[in-house]
Amino acid sequence: MNLISEQYRTVRARSVEICSRLEKEDYVVQPIVDVSPPKWHLGHTTWFFETLVLLPNVPEYKVYHPEYHFVFNSYYESLGARVIRTDRGNLSRPTVDEVYRYRDHVDAAMMKFLGATMVVGPIAELVELGLNHEEQHQELLWYDIKYILGHNPLFPPYQEDTIENDLAGLDSGWHNIDAGLYEVGYAGNGFHFDNEKGRHRVFLEEAAIAKSLVTNQEYLAFINDGGYKRFEFWHAEGWDWMKVNGIHAPLYWYEIDGTWYRYNLSGLKALEPDEPVMHISFYEAWAFAQWKGMRLPTEFEWEIAARHFNWGKLWEWTESAYLPYPGFKRVPGPIGEYNGKFMINQKVLRGASIATAPGHSRATYRNFFHPQLRWMYSGIRLAKNE
Repeated sequence: MNLISEQYRTVRARSVEICSRLEKEDYVVQPIVDVSPPKWHLGHTTWFFETLVLLPNVPEYKVYHPEYHFVFNSYYESLGARVIRTDRGNLSRPTVDEVYRYRDHVDAAMMKFLGATMVVGPIAELVELGLNHEEQHQELLWYDIKYILGHNPLFPPYQEDTIENDLAGLDSGWHNIDAGLYEVGYAGNGFHFDNEKGRHRVFLEEAAIAKSLVTNQEYLAFINDGGYKRFEFWHAEGWDWMKVNGIHAPLYWYEIDGTWYRYNLSGLKALEPDEPVMHISFYEAWAFAQWKGMRLPTEFEWEIAARHFNWGKLWEWTESAYLPYPGFKRVPGPIGEYNGKFMINQKVLRGASIATAPGHSRATYRNFFHPQLRWMYSGIRLAKNE
């Protein structure tokens, strides 16, 4: 077996492993629009290889089911009609077993193709993108599975030993950033996404960035000081979001008889004060920073300082809008839809998380979400100007 075949098999098996502890009923739930049913993730990542690799390159390949193109397309306008995102939870069919048969069908064809073909150039790049795409969906699977189980009234655990074990950090203090010109953006020959390209210079003013993430205990002090009741700490949009949605604590926090609990993948547990606060929206992160008399770092401050602190347990909100780097160009076709068309009304998060797949932890990686979202593993790192 060649290297790319082994990589394909490993990545595809990891998706199945993440779902292996689910009950059949868990696969089809869509509590909110941002959460996709696990069954849909398994089908969509399979559709990617069928549609973009097998159909254009293997003339004898037989499509598994003609309607799956409509069911499992996500947002690729150039590839035709699709089920709208809000309706993914209505897909009682295809069944879970049928989706797994679909995966087996495509995997068999892909392994044959990868084993019999000298996969180089654009095809190799497309397969590599497909594997990284599936690894991104593996992280989304963790988010979505936790949301599905964490909003079940029984708070069922995923399992006792999970990726959320041992989150507490030991760093303390601040790293000072000197004023000056710095280069940011991806430099190298390894895999990276198009939004990381365009290495360029930025000027940074003198600043300091915390070496540790904000903890539950620190965030609880914000709550106890009326943080969710004092408008002066919030953006107007964030204040409206909080009031309309009845937000009064981070996602998965529950106050029961005066004691705070947090749902994690092992069930409902007493809040651990020294763990970093997680599942925080940009609105909440910004309000906390205002309460502390500080701010969030820019994505460029974060990138320049990253080697001076430990990161990778939680995605970290930055003050930066998700915008293209100088010279950014969308390539034609569906691959050009991957990142560029989302560069509006979103904030950049840097780092990685406990759910991030191996190989995706790069200091230049630019994650992005709308400011109200918090079902992902997101946290807070503070910055300040002396």
